[in-house]
Amino acid sequence: MSVVERNNVRLLGPESAPAMVFSHGFGCDQNMWRFVAPRFAGDHRIVLFDHVGHGGSDLSAYDPRRYASLGGYAEDLLQILAELDLRDVVFVGHSVSAMIGMLAAIDEPGRFRRLVLVGPSPRYLDDDGYRGGFSRSEIDELLDSLDSNYLGWSSAMAPVVMGNAGRTELAEELTNSFCRTDPAIARQFAEVTFRSDNRADLPRVGVPALILQCSEDVIAPVEVGEYVRDNLPGSSLVVLQATGHCPNLSAPDETYEAIRAFLRDG
Repeated sequence: MSVVERNNVRLLGPESAPAMVFSHGFGCDQNMWRFVAPRFAGDHRIVLFDHVGHGGSDLSAYDPRRYASLGGYAEDLLQILAELDLRDVVFVGHSVSAMIGMLAAIDEPGRFRRLVLVGPSPRYLDDDGYRGGFSRSEIDELLDSLDSNYLGWSSAMAPVVMGNAGRTELAEELTNSFCRTDPAIARQFAEVTFRSDNRADLPRVGVPALILQCSEDVIAPVEVGEYVRDNLPGSSLVVLQATGHCPNLSAPDETYEAIRAFLRDG
C-alpha cells in the first residue's frame, strides 16, 4: 500500500505550485481544514491527509508500537512528502500536529520552507516555572474518563475544546469527529499527546515559524504560545481574537488572513 493511500492523501490546486501541507489535531481529520485550506489552492499545491487511525486512513496500518510517540506520526509525514516528492513546503499543523510537523522539520529541514503552528503546545502538563494548562491529576482524570466512557468523554470534552459556547453546531461537529475515531486508538493518541514533552526540541528547529494562538484557549493558554515563541528560533506569535482551540473552524477568515500575511511577508 502506498503512503498516499494509507493516509488518505487529497491534493488540490496547481501541480507545479509551491506546496502547503495541512495536518489535523487529535480526534479530527482533514475535513477540519475545509474552511481554510481551499482558499490557498489558487497559488499553492494543497496536501491534505489523515493521521493513521483517523478519518479515511487505513485503520489496518495502525501499529501501537509505531505510534507510541509523536515520532511515528512525524515519520508518516516525511514519507508522504517523499512519496509526493515535495520540498520547501509550508506546513500548517493544528494542535498536536504542530509538534509533529516540528519534529519532522528537525529530522529533514530541507523538506520545509515555513511552519505554521496553530494552537501548539510542547507540553500540556504544568511544570516548575512552566504553565502547560493541566495538572498531573487533570491529565490522569482525562485519560481515565477516556477508558471508562469514550462517548461520554467526547460529548463532555468537545464543547470545552471548541470554546465557543454560543455556537453549539461547532461542538456537535467536534463531538461527532471524536466519536468516529476508534476508542482504543484515540486513547493511545491522547496518552501520547498529553504526556509528551517537546520543550527541548524547540531550539533545534531551523525553519521560520508562525505561532497562532487563540486569545482564550483552555487546551493551550496564551502563555504556552509565548513560551514557544521565546524558545523557537526565528518564530513570531500572533494572538487571534478567536477563542477556543479550533480557530480553523470557529474563525476561518481570521486564521486564513494571519497565515496569508505570514506567507506574504516571507
